[in-house]
Amino acid sequence: MCPLLFRASYGSSFVLYRVLKSAVSFTFRKFSMGQISRQEKAPDMAEVRNRLREIVGASTNWQDHQQALTERASLSQYLAQSQDELPAKRMKDSAIEAHLPLGTQPALREKYLNSHNSVRFGWILEDLDCLGVLICYSHTWNEELQRSPLSIVTALVDKIDMRQNIIYPDCDIKFTGHVTWVGKTSIEATMHMSQCHGGAYTNVLDATFVMVARDPENKRAAFVNPLKPEGPDEEAIFLQGEINKKRRVELSTASLLKVAPTAEERTLVHNLFLNTLDTRRVSFHSRILPPNSVWMEDAKLKGLEICHPQERNIFNRIFGGFLMRKAYELGRANACVFAGCRPTVVAVDDILFQKPVEIGSLLMLSSQVCYTEGMHVQVRVHTEVLDPLTRQHSTTNVFHFTFHLEKEVPSVVPQSYGESMLYLDGKRHFDETMRTQS
Repeated sequence: MCPLLFRASYGSSFVLYRVLKSAVSFTFRKFSMGQISRQEKAPDMAEVRNRLREIVGASTNWQDHQQALTERASLSQYLAQSQDELPAKRMKDSAIEAHLPLGTQPALREKYLNSHNSVRFGWILEDLDCLGVLICYSHTWNEELQRSPLSIVTALVDKIDMRQNIIYPDCDIKFTGHVTWVGKTSIEATMHMSQCHGGAYTNVLDATFVMVARDPENKRAAFVNPLKPEGPDEEAIFLQGEINKKRRVELSTASLLKVAPTAEERTLVHNLFLNTLDTRRVSFHSRILPPNSVWMEDAKLKGLEICHPQERNIFNRIFGGFLMRKAYELGRANACVFAGCRPTVVAVDDILFQKPVEIGSLLMLSSQVCYTEGMHVQVRVHTEVLDPLTRQHSTTNVFHFTFHLEKEVPSVVPQSYGESMLYLDGKRHFDETMRTQS
């Protein structure tokens, strides 16, 4: 799995989705025993998860998972040897709508409710992840097969932009989305979440995920159906995907883990250093904390998760949505402790999935406030797997969250060079979020 820095044309994609919905009798594709049947009622998120299991043939019983993996291995014979063998699909072929009936199902509402009488955003992240995978399976579905030979997993979460601050816990939620760009082995899915409040649905958030297709055993890349845009609107969205793919490469090349900061960034870091020097002593080692500031070292929060089978995905690894939920909740808690008031999520971006997390792993999460500005906090959450026998650490994920606070927050100040790079990386993410929000 790899990083995502895709910036979708959310507005035009949402308009296109409405066009797709009116162009076809918009209903959900039900995948069952190799047939696609139509049903008028859009599914809820529980049905979305069940249909993913049907598509893959995943067992609902953990004790039978090994047998299910063996059965999936035989599906390799149905993989295409090149993308040219696969028929092109349209954007409307993958258009899906799903509902989260918080207003009509009080028992479900209890699961999503937080202590502030709002919706737990971590669960929304899980739902988006499930829906994104199902959208991609809609694009690649072969009606002649009973099961899909592809293992489609989340590679990257580019950007989740909040369009309104409040998610009401007692109002129904609607998810919509479709494929917006396709490479040889990767698929981009753009999704929107709206909520019915006051008798009308209003847009709450826009999200773009990139998935990768692999063989039935999830060992190597597999080809996916090409996407055939229809009309100028779809062509513009597809072209934006091509532009953003190039941009991802450029941003990855400019990563602070690979190249030195820019001249402007180096000046910024040096000024931060000068502001912490003790003017009473001529020493590079004598550092003092400026007023209304906090050392980065004191702006951390850590957590540990034991990865049980209950949190597995359809491929019997830890569900990516679960990882996002845990990382978000830790990051939000860190922002709350740092600022001393309740944070509101503004954006989630550049979520990097480096490797899958196996069942039984010890997952260590480390949250760091890496940049602050005005009433905003940028939080980075790093997760790694610890092997208790060898004591080896392996990075699995990196998450970036932007929060808005109810008051001005202290400045966070780095001391070491490594912390300075975290500071600059956080500033880059914050600046990009503010640019796309404006």
